[in-house]
Amino acid sequence: MTQLKKSDDFQNNEKNDFEFPDDNNKSFIAKTFSFLLELIKTVIISLAIILPIRYFIIQPFYVKGASMEPNFHDKDYLIINEFAYRFNEPERGDIVIFKNPRNPKEFFIKRIIGLPIEKIKIYDNKVYLYNSEYPEGNIIEELYLPEGRDTRGNEIIELKGNEYYVLGDNRDHSLDSRTFGPIAKDSIIGKVWVRGWPLDKFTIFEEEKYNL
Repeated sequence: MTQLKKSDDFQNNEKNDFEFPDDNNKSFIAKTFSFLLELIKTVIISLAIILPIRYFIIQPFYVKGASMEPNFHDKDYLIINEFAYRFNEPERGDIVIFKNPRNPKEFFIKRIIGLPIEKIKIYDNKVYLYNSEYPEGNIIEELYLPEGRDTRGNEIIELKGNEYYVLGDNRDHSLDSRTFGPIAKDSIIGKVWVRGWPLDKFTIFEEEKYNL
């Protein structure tokens, strides 16, 4: 009888020993499934937040070429605020990304110099501004340009209600409004907000100050 009980105990123990790892497996599978479910939910929520920001608010761009030197260089990595002009108007000094008026598949980076309903005159290597505040004209002093950098050209242009006059900071090596004329507001992709690369030149860009 004792041996039979021991045998029964052994069988019971054997049964328990067999079921115990099975319970562990079920628990492991349940925990893994729960973890994966939470991970999927987190990814979906993150994408729901990130994608609208990525495609409708900010967008990365690489600078190509030397037209904005010395303030921007080839392969600088920039973050563009595409939401900047939804409720506000572009301002003088803003650095913007816009579609090439001659080829909308290409994008340019330039600085806004002239605003709607203003007159811009380039003469004697200087930029003159005419508007309601300066009907007789005033030279625009651009402190972000290297000393002695001239603006070559000889033209007078009156801007319409939705037009902006843009120039590259590297005035002698820039394809800008002196060549293709003013740009329309709806061609502007966004305002340069941050330079993220190179790291030693990380910059959050602020409003430029003028003598106006």
